[in-house]
Formats: sequence, structure tokens, C-alpha cells
Amino acid sequence: MRNITKNLYKLITYKAPINLSYHWNFGSIAAYALFIQIVTGFMMALWYIPSVTQAFDSVEYVMREVNYGWLFRYTHANGASVFFCAVYIHMARGIYYGSYTYPRQWVWYTGFIMFMLMIVTAFFGYVLPWGQMSYWAATVITSLLSTIPLVGNDLLTFIWGGISVDQATLTRIYGFHFILPFVIAGLVVLHLVLLHQHGSGNPLGVVSYDNVSFHPFYTVKDLLGIWVVNTVLIVLVCFYPNLLSHPDNYIPANPEVTPLHIVPEWYFLPFYAILRSVPNKEGGILLLIAALACLALFPAISKPVIRSGMFRPLFQHLFWFFIANCVLLGWSGGNPVTYPYYEICQVATLFYFLFFLLNYLLVKLEIKLLLPEGLLSKKKEGGATSSSPLSKKKGGGGTPSDPRSPNLGGGF
Repeated sequence: MRNITKNLYKLITYKAPINLSYHWNFGSIAAYALFIQIVTGFMMALWYIPSVTQAFDSVEYVMREVNYGWLFRYTHANGASVFFCAVYIHMARGIYYGSYTYPRQWVWYTGFIMFMLMIVTAFFGYVLPWGQMSYWAATVITSLLSTIPLVGNDLLTFIWGGISVDQATLTRIYGFHFILPFVIAGLVVLHLVLLHQHGSGNPLGVVSYDNVSFHPFYTVKDLLGIWVVNTVLIVLVCFYPNLLSHPDNYIPANPEVTPLHIVPEWYFLPFYAILRSVPNKEGGILLLIAALACLALFPAISKPVIRSGMFRPLFQHLFWFFIANCVLLGWSGGNPVTYPYYEICQVATLFYFLFFLLNYLLVKLEIKLLLPEGLLSKKKEGGATSSSPLSKKKGGGGTPSDPRSPNLGGGF
């Protein structure tokens, strides 16, 4: 009990930069959305039956017969959209303000692992209602495992538990969907521990010596953000509960009838568009893996001398072009594989990868233009030394090897 109190005290007295904007709220909003998903998911699990003959009816039973069952189901379904929306904005903020750079690269890596587990968990949850779209989404996505050389077909048979998506598949998916949110919650704790090691970044991208206690200054801001999210979620659940759902999923799964157009949830659409941007299944898988790898390895790809995008005008144009392109990918991925949507998917996929290449080249250009020649040669040899004039400035704080140091060796 004493350790819990001590850790709680450390959390509320944690020093954060004084200039954090509301863009930093989305981390706490994502954690709150995860909490909502765990609670509502547990309530749904009390009545859900993981059976190919009863799964669909059990969900309808919760909706129609259980007191406030409709509230649990619609909050869980729309809460997933709120969760992904918060995480996408959280990631975009990290890219724009350089929160992924040294010494916080491991914060980014753990966040990306959580993002991958979110994708898997949400996909499993999409299958559980056992509607028409659920069944065929499970069939199409899991069949991609067959492209793995040598072991693909055996792995697919193991996942399915047979020669097709059936009872064994649903049981396994239900088990993983129940346990993975708790794994994500554990990673959230690790994410926070790594963040607190070096402290939060800030919009200026420099070391902050003007800090305030997290409580009450930022707990109030977080509570305001959570209140806004609750308002949006209540409006969705009570007035537009099926706005983000596909109507075909209210049809019981039928293995003998294939939907004309198989569409995943909106938060999968950009990656789904990349997957189908080439006519070859193996090529689509490789592109999807490459798209995720570019995000995962972004701290290794991009090491700007100026951390914050506020002071990188060329990067600002590149960043907003990337965001617009991701929206275009999502829109085209939600349309049939016909002209002009298929061609738009291909062009937008090209631009997706072009962002990472252009950002890499832009960082190289900034290093060449902004770093003095002598300092550039020292950086190549292993970073700035204590003889750097920047390290001798008043308030330099620490040695040049200290990642909190404001000199160029530690990054701006």
C-alpha cells in the first residue's frame, strides 16, 4: 500500500513543461478510451456466446433483452473509433513536434507496439458479432497468412483450426480479443515509465527548465478533454449509433454468399488501401509490411537537428501533405476496386512512401544548411564535444553527452 501511495504521489507531482498545448491531451484520452473498452467489453462478455450458431443471436439478445445492453454494445463499438481517432492524432502530434527523437525513441517504439496490438484486437472484435461482413473479413484477412513462404498454409490451417473459418476460429479469436486489452494496458504503464525517464517534450522542441506539477495544471486540461470526448461519444451512441458501422454486419454470417464489397472499419481503411493497391496478394502484403515498418522505424529514419515542426517550414508542408494523403487513402480504400478508386489507391500509396523518403532527404538538407562545417564533422565522428560553443552557454545544463543538453549533439 505504501508503494502504491508513493507511486501515485510521484505521478501527480511529476514535473511537465509549462507550455504543453491541448495536442498533448490525446495520450490521456486514448488511455481513457482503453478503460471504456475494457469495461464495456467485460459487460458484453457476460452474455456473449462464442459459437458460430449462437454468436450473432447472443449479440442481438444483449441489444434487445439485457437492461442497457444497447448502451454497452454501442459504446463498445463506437468507443473503438474514439480510441483509434485519439491514437492517430497522438501519433501525428508526435511526428509533427519530434517527440519520437532521441532520447524518447523508446517511447515511440512501445507506442507502436501498442498500436499493432490495437489493430489485432480491433480486428478480432470486428469478427465476434459473426455478421456477414465479420465472417468474410476474417476469411480474407486471415488467408493472407498463406503468402508466408514454406509455413504459410500450415499456419493458416492452425489459426483456422481446420480447412476454413469455423467454430475453432471464432473460439480462438474470442480468447485473444478478451486478453489482449490487458496486455495493452500493461504496455501503457511501460510507455509512461519510459516517458517519465526523460520527461515530456514540448511544442518548442527544446529542453524546458520552466516546469509545473502535473496536478492540478494538466489533470484539469485532461479532464476537459475527457469531457469533450464523452460528449462526442454520447452523441454517437444515442443519436448515430450505426454511423461508423457497415449495414451488412446486421446480416447473419453466410459462408455461401460473398458480399459485393468487403470493407473493414474506417480506422483500417488507409492500410487496407495500401494492401489492395497492387493486384498481387504477395505484393500487397509486402507493401503493407513496409508501410508499418516505415512508421515503426521512424526514429531511425528521421533525426532532425531541429526537433519541432514549428520551426521547419518545409516539413510543415510535407507533414500536412502526408495527413491529407492518409485521408485520401482511407476514402479510396472504402470504395470498390474499380476506376478511379483503384488508381487513386496506387497514387496515394506511392505518396505515402514518398513522405518518408522526402523527410529523410529534408533532414539531410537541414543538417547541411544549419550545422556549421566544423560541428558537422564532429557530429559525424560521434557528436558534439564539450568544446562546442553552444555547450558553454549559460544554462547549458549537463554535459554534451546528456540528452537533455540543448546543444546540437543532443538534438534541439
